[in-house]
Amino acid sequence: MEKDMFGVSRLKVNLHMHTTLSDGSKTPEEAAEIYKKAGYDVVAITDHWIHRDSGEIGGLRILSGAEYNIGGGDASTGIYHILGIGCSKKPNLTQEAGPQKIIDEVHRCSGIAILAHPAWSLNTAQQAAALNGVDATEIFNSVSDEGESSRPYSGDFVDTAACQGLFYPLVADDDTHMYNCDETKAWIMLEAKITDSDEALLQAIKEEKFYATQGPEIHIRRNGDEITVLCSPVSRISFFSNAVWAPERGHRGTGLTKAVCHVQPWEKFIRAEVTDEQGRKAWSKVIRL
Repeated sequence: MEKDMFGVSRLKVNLHMHTTLSDGSKTPEEAAEIYKKAGYDVVAITDHWIHRDSGEIGGLRILSGAEYNIGGGDASTGIYHILGIGCSKKPNLTQEAGPQKIIDEVHRCSGIAILAHPAWSLNTAQQAAALNGVDATEIFNSVSDEGESSRPYSGDFVDTAACQGLFYPLVADDDTHMYNCDETKAWIMLEAKITDSDEALLQAIKEEKFYATQGPEIHIRRNGDEITVLCSPVSRISFFSNAVWAPERGHRGTGLTKAVCHVQPWEKFIRAEVTDEQGRKAWSKVIRL
């Protein structure tokens, strides 16, 4: 557990990783040890179609999870990878299930459904609009920068979806498989305590009480038409919205810790990203305007 710049307790959490139980290269015990040594407080082990109950491994808290992937390898026919996180029991699913069935069954089991790596899957805003109940989506997926696609960043999907009124909590995680380049690269810093129940952790995610990051800290605030970002020292602060151009949206320098922009009357949403001197990024939540 860490304290942020405001003294708020936050947990370091990875919600997407694989082990030798599916197509990962490390056992659950080996994976847990790697993440524990990297300072993580909670991880979800999300092997393909293999539900793992909540518990602990070697002193690291495990949040129940699985990844339900459908659609094969041809994005033109529709690929959906959906994480079922925090389910109180094993979802009753087969690989013939469609994406909506998966989401509904995860919810029936008291979990949250996260749309994984939409950029890697080439998911569109139109596909997302057909799904009810997506609780969050990944804005960054580490393994998608280390595998074959080089599409780790889903900001375009997030922004085009928001243009259609689809607003998601934005998580960053690893989707670790190889454990030689894709582990401990991206996570969320969740406003919670290690003693909180699974239900409390899921509620904090739903309420967007976290920021997604590769290292920097980021906070976004709105006061009327003024949007402020406060962050750890970075070299770039950027604002994103349905505006393809607007003033005050790009800020560059050394040791930046604050930036402000003013909302245009026709904007529907705004979010922020920061980049530090090492190229590591952090992503704010999406503010609905």
